[in-house]
Amino acid sequence: MRLDRYLANSGLGSRTEVKRLIKDKRISVNGEVIRSESFSVDELKDNVCFDNRKVNYKKFYYVLLNKPQGYVSAVIDNVYPPVTDLLPDYSFVKLFPVGRLDVDTTGVLLMTNDGELAHKLISPKYHIDKVYEVSVDKKLDLRLVQEFKKGIKLDGELTMPADLTILSDTKAELTLHQGKFHQVKRMFKYFGFEVLSLNRKKFAFLTVEGLDSGKHRELSLEEENKLKQIVS
Repeated sequence: MRLDRYLANSGLGSRTEVKRLIKDKRISVNGEVIRSESFSVDELKDNVCFDNRKVNYKKFYYVLLNKPQGYVSAVIDNVYPPVTDLLPDYSFVKLFPVGRLDVDTTGVLLMTNDGELAHKLISPKYHIDKVYEVSVDKKLDLRLVQEFKKGIKLDGELTMPADLTILSDTKAELTLHQGKFHQVKRMFKYFGFEVLSLNRKKFAFLTVEGLDSGKHRELSLEEENKLKQIVS
C-alpha cells in the first residue's frame, strides 16, 4: 500500500494533508524518515510513526449511528442529505450504510467500509434480526400477529415469517429477518394501515441505547467479532 494512502486511511488527514506531513519529514517507517508519498508500506508488518508516535492502521471501520429523520441512507443523494454527513470525522475512509432506512425512519444504522461483511449482514441467508417500533393510523387487530407470522405476499413473493407484538391500540413491535424495499410500511399497508412513525430499535444485537439522535460510536472489538461470528 502507498504510504500516503496508509496515512489517510489511518485518519491523519486527507491525501493532500498527509503528503505535506511526508514532505515535512514527520513520517518514518521502521525508524527511517520517508520523503516519498508513493513509498510501499506493509500494513501488517511495518512500523509507521508520525512525530515518533506509532500510527495505528485500521483496514475496516464499524460505526453505529442513531439515524435521525431527514437523512437518506446513502453516500450521496440529490434530494436529502446523506447519513455520511453525520460522520465528518470518517470522511477519509468512505463509510456506507449496511442496508437502508427510509428518510423518515430513525434508529440503529450500521456504517462500515467492509463490503463483504455488509453483504452478509443484509442477506436473508443469515436471518439477522431487525426490530422495529411501529406507530400506525388506526387500531391494530390481533389477527395481524398470525398473518405476519405466515408471511405476506409482496412483489409476488411471500415474505419470511415476521414476529409482531402489539404494544397498544396503534403501536407494535415487529421483528424481521429480511430487508425488502420499504418492507415494514408495505406489510402494514397490505392490511390497510398507514405507518406514521418507524424506529429501528435493534439490528442483530446492536442498539442505540445511550446514543442521542444523530450521534455515533465505533463498535468495540468484541462487537466486531460477534457480528462476524453471526455470519461465519
